[in-house]
Amino acid sequence: MKVTIVGAGAVGASCAEYIAIKDFASEVVLLDIKEGVAEGKAMDLMQTASLNGFDTKIVGSTNDYSKTADSHVAVVTSGIPRKPGMTREELIGINAGIVKDVVSNLIKHSPEVIVIVVSNPMDTMTYLTHKATGLPKNRIIGMGGALDSARFKYRLSEALECPASDVDGMVIGGHSDTGMVPLTRLAVRNSVPVSKFLSEERLAQVAEDTKVGGATLTKLLGTSAWYAPGAAVSALVQAIACDQKKMFPCSALLDGEYGLSDICIGVPVILGKNGIEKIVEIELDDAEKAKMKESAEGVKKVNALL
Repeated sequence: MKVTIVGAGAVGASCAEYIAIKDFASEVVLLDIKEGVAEGKAMDLMQTASLNGFDTKIVGSTNDYSKTADSHVAVVTSGIPRKPGMTREELIGINAGIVKDVVSNLIKHSPEVIVIVVSNPMDTMTYLTHKATGLPKNRIIGMGGALDSARFKYRLSEALECPASDVDGMVIGGHSDTGMVPLTRLAVRNSVPVSKFLSEERLAQVAEDTKVGGATLTKLLGTSAWYAPGAAVSALVQAIACDQKKMFPCSALLDGEYGLSDICIGVPVILGKNGIEKIVEIELDDAEKAKMKESAEGVKKVNALL
């Protein structure tokens, strides 16, 4: 099974590394516009194969989309990253043109490809991919919710002083500092609601820390994070490649679900060999519905800038 990753920056290279280490793909193609970067990172990663025990072949290419032919899944990380003080929305003018060009080239060489969009602003770039390609909606997936939920679980485990493996929780809504909806009401520690362990005030702080998770890292690092985004992408790719039928919150094109239409926004979906196999509608309380509606309005405002 062949996977293409467009953009060999920190996020793209992390995606390639995690996918290779999990050893479920036969080939990973890393593509970038900067001469030699993708080839160099591919070679560097291949030199870890005997040390990390994987057989996945990693190939680098400078802007040669013919190398991506017959990819089952393609990950689009290309675009400029956030800088400190920059919102995801401010990236739209530059990244929209890049994403549109990348996706059209991918489809030309892999007409059946499933596309995972990472480029920011992610919900809007996912929506743009739908509008620009006309692909079936199950084959275009925005990564954000999987990453946001991982950050939510990290903050929950921190507050609970327990391993992250003890915790389960989900973030829906837009992939932005104001649009995320961490579902604290439904979060659990080994099936026990976390509200049994944490006060309302502490849970509210967990939610706020989750929402600014990306901005916090951007401030510390001077650029966007890459380890957790790479791991989130690899989990989505594996769920598709191995037909796992796993549930992740992802940005999906809605057609009446959650009372929303003509928008890509984070909701729980089942991922399998066809991409999005099903959109899962969960019962939200009134406060969560209001937050989801507000989040959708924010996403639509950004979409209007396309």
